[in-house]
Amino acid sequence: MINFQYLRTTTAKSAIGLLVKDKNAKFLAGGTNLIDLMKRGVTAPEKLIDINHVPLKQIEQIGNKIHIGALASNSAVADNVLIKEKLPLLSWALQAGASAQLRNVATVGGNMMQRTRCGYFYDTEMPCNKRQPGTGCGAMEGFNRMHAIFGTSEKCIAVHPSDMCIALTALDAEVVVANAKGERKMPFKDFHRLAGDTPQLDNNLKADEMIIRLEIPVNNLAKNYHYLKVRDRASYAFALVSVAAAFELSNNKITDIRLAMGGVAHKPWRLTASENFLKGKEATLSNFEQAAQLAMKDAKGFGGNDFKLKLAPNTIIEALNLAKSKA
Repeated sequence: MINFQYLRTTTAKSAIGLLVKDKNAKFLAGGTNLIDLMKRGVTAPEKLIDINHVPLKQIEQIGNKIHIGALASNSAVADNVLIKEKLPLLSWALQAGASAQLRNVATVGGNMMQRTRCGYFYDTEMPCNKRQPGTGCGAMEGFNRMHAIFGTSEKCIAVHPSDMCIALTALDAEVVVANAKGERKMPFKDFHRLAGDTPQLDNNLKADEMIIRLEIPVNNLAKNYHYLKVRDRASYAFALVSVAAAFELSNNKITDIRLAMGGVAHKPWRLTASENFLKGKEATLSNFEQAAQLAMKDAKGFGGNDFKLKLAPNTIIEALNLAKSKA
């Protein structure tokens, strides 16, 4: 049995106050990943701070941004009329993740904080630098079919598991976090980290901080969009490769575009070079194919995941074609 202290709070201020008193404390919201990690012995927090009653479930437009509270459920966001109208890419990405039952309890903040599904990370008998720094990476020479092809390090080749976060990276979202001194913002693309020499760190949230909300700019990318997730079965499976694509068309020319990929790196992977290539060009198959090849620069397989070197560009092309077909 794992012994831990359970506390419940109703304000962000008190939640942060409880957090800073114990470096081994964890926030508990939906618990869909944290409880699983505790059951498997991957993590053993001494204190769980239940934040489900903190009022951070709003979904509203303020000025030219949509604010989403950290405790809004994944299903509430995916089914929200405002999100479907203004940010349909986000709604689609959320609908592609997990099961309906899990989406009902999983929260936006928890989705951002979920940890990799690498089998070596979950198997406490195996080496894993992410779970226990200095023990090695079992996936490097082992079973690595699901693993990264971009931004890897010799310490870790695990991938980020979220679908929601891929869309948020493409949509230029910002994260608002808070500690006892106040709030700060960071671009969503900077929230998660590459593994580098510290694969045990998934993101840039500080130990005394709490995720408060997302702020997502309203744009003109709500017409031609698609979230394409390639996986081993139709539901409840993590992405082999996923692509979030959205662009604005004028006389068949792309005037603005967002592209991001999942299942390929330790963090959501923004395809900036491909975006820059496609801006101002016609939305043709030839241009989509060239953009996909640009995206694959610096990609590297590790044996079991070599198939992603072909699957990834094909998924980019298909996602762009499907986004175009919605015109």
